[in-house]
Amino acid sequence: MNESVLIVGAGSGLSASLAQLCASKGMKVVLAARNIEKLQNLKKEIGANTIKCDATNIKSVTNLFKKTDKIIGDPNLVIYNPSKSLGGSIVDLDPKKAHEAIDITCYGGFLVAQQAAKRMLKKKRGSIFFTGATASIKGFPESSVFAMGKFGLRGLAQSLARELHPQNIHIGHFIIDGGIGKENYGSYKTIHPDEIAKVYLQFHNQDKSTWSWETQLRTSVEKF
Repeated sequence: MNESVLIVGAGSGLSASLAQLCASKGMKVVLAARNIEKLQNLKKEIGANTIKCDATNIKSVTNLFKKTDKIIGDPNLVIYNPSKSLGGSIVDLDPKKAHEAIDITCYGGFLVAQQAAKRMLKKKRGSIFFTGATASIKGFPESSVFAMGKFGLRGLAQSLARELHPQNIHIGHFIIDGGIGKENYGSYKTIHPDEIAKVYLQFHNQDKSTWSWETQLRTSVEKF
């Protein structure tokens, strides 16, 4: 069966590893981002398609899926990666910037999941994955906005898992508990993006008798 993947919020880190792995497995790949110019090298490397999209904008997300439908058909796997951190004391934070950050981290995930679910329910199959962080389960000092966004995204994923798993749509929420990077891989101070990507694909291929909705990924030396 020919499979396809839509990665929203694509960039040079985890998204690139996900795209490369999926392409190596014969999957058709569409990469979506606000700035698609940064994706040109990756696009050429794996033969992916790129679509400009603001994940917080209803019309932009709707158009993204319409364009994706024409390029690769309804995607079997949709991954939501965008997030925006806004640190600072609660009394000093700019409310407008806080609103923007929460929209990117959480509301955009709702918009993307809604469009994906509409298509997957018709076919009665598919996977929708969300990239979380330590902040998904732990609110740090002066990180209220990021915690709100990531807690909200996790809540969305948990609710959708209960709603859509019985409809044969697999929901996955990935708590990345630590920094992502290749440079310190030998000392395990960072989580290698290629290894994270493998876990996403393992989730996508899980047998229905052992479906999970969430996993936590951290290095062996990360405290938790």
